[in-house]
Amino acid sequence: MSTHPTTSPEEIEQIHASLRQGFRSGKLKSIAYRKIQILQLGYLLQDNIERFKEAFAADLGRPSLETVFLEIDSTIGDCKLAYDRVEKWAKAEKAPFNLNFFAFGPVVRKEPKGVILNISPFNYPVWTAIGPLIGAIAAGNCVLLKPSELSANVSGLIAELVPKYMDPDVMRVVLGGVAETTKLLELRWDHILYTGGGRVAKIISAAAAKTLTPVTLELGGKSPVIIDPNCDLTTAARRIMWGKSVNAGQTCVAPDYALVPRDFEDKFVEALKAAHIEFYPKGAINSSDISTIISPGHFTRIKGLLDNTSGKVVVGGETDAERKFIAPTVVRGVTETDSLMSEELFGPILPVMPVDNVDAALEYINKHDHPLALYVFSQDAKFKSKVFDNTQSGSAIANDVIIHGGADGLPFGGIGPSGSGCHHGKYSFDEFTHLRASMDSPSWIDKILGGRFPPYTAKKESFLTSNLRAKLPSRPSPSELNVQAKDLIVATKRRWSRKWLFLLALAVLAMSRVPRVA
Repeated sequence: MSTHPTTSPEEIEQIHASLRQGFRSGKLKSIAYRKIQILQLGYLLQDNIERFKEAFAADLGRPSLETVFLEIDSTIGDCKLAYDRVEKWAKAEKAPFNLNFFAFGPVVRKEPKGVILNISPFNYPVWTAIGPLIGAIAAGNCVLLKPSELSANVSGLIAELVPKYMDPDVMRVVLGGVAETTKLLELRWDHILYTGGGRVAKIISAAAAKTLTPVTLELGGKSPVIIDPNCDLTTAARRIMWGKSVNAGQTCVAPDYALVPRDFEDKFVEALKAAHIEFYPKGAINSSDISTIISPGHFTRIKGLLDNTSGKVVVGGETDAERKFIAPTVVRGVTETDSLMSEELFGPILPVMPVDNVDAALEYINKHDHPLALYVFSQDAKFKSKVFDNTQSGSAIANDVIIHGGADGLPFGGIGPSGSGCHHGKYSFDEFTHLRASMDSPSWIDKILGGRFPPYTAKKESFLTSNLRAKLPSRPSPSELNVQAKDLIVATKRRWSRKWLFLLALAVLAMSRVPRVA
């Protein structure tokens, strides 16, 4: 286990002051220096891959392939993308052309917020800790990382390596538990990112409210999987079983439960059994390819939910308290009131809930908190659209699980109880950037807008109104106000079709009147 000491309250205050001073120094106003720090983060990971593998194995029993695939390589990739694109991201943007304001030269400046606090969890202690801070540093912020005390070996390794690779004015690490986090929340930050559960999120949000600090919350919830009988069943079963098994199910966007038509439940379960046998031919409990649960407390919670289920365990079910091991498990015939449906599982157990049809599945999902991810397996475009168009979730993914979190160009974030705000790639840059409006008004503008100054007259008001007031389109007709939205779209398309036919006819008529050249 890591023996890295926790950070004292006095040290926390000194670190906070140092980062404040580092931000005020202005060194990160230089894009070139931001790139150096981003590159250093990449090399921090690349130079120490073997040590990170060992630390993950000690904390989570995680196989090295999962460590490299899910965290190290993807985070190094994020460093490279930010390094290559930060100049473009940070460039001021001209406002869209507007006749009333173009002479003012309106632009949006991309400026850092200041000093960012990132409180990260145990389950992905590199991707959630360092990943978002790449964008924060690219935006010109200084950052403090508070990694989880549960993943003590990975957290300790990060705390050891950061001073060796990073400018201490730019990035620091605080180690500890509740007391240290409480101390951090007593200080003023310019933005807080928290990844974890809803209970702690409320505490952090309440503390941040005292200083009006903006907060980004990456939470979780019960991410459902809707199964269409018209799916590639073998592929669906393999991907869902992998999503439940990887990192021992301790993934905020892991498929939490499956909603399956009643008459398809048998086939679906058999496909999951086949995938389980393929992954663990000698039995899951004898496999070295499965991570363990992070702590005895988490093991006891998950096992308690499994012990109290009214469903039938049809795959897995083996547990070993000494190893903190829970086999990838499938429980069929689960109902709404089952223990496995009472909270986010955050473990390798997949409850299968039979439903009458897709409408019943959507009704169940919409009765509960918006999930961080929603999955559907189907080859039918209309089926997928129906699911996505009639639900709300942080992400909406068809025919795969989990890996969307690493997709370049996509935001990672929740909605409502599953989180607020987002990060990953440019979205991290945007999240920690202040969009500062800027204009430069020339003196001659007052020849046009001088009417804004007193003394006010009817003539001035009339001039300003006639030149500045926007011209609205025609008022909607009574029939349009009462029509259904989908019918209005169809009617609008028809109206535009008639308009283009009319314009085409005019063009043909005009061409027919053009004299022919002999």
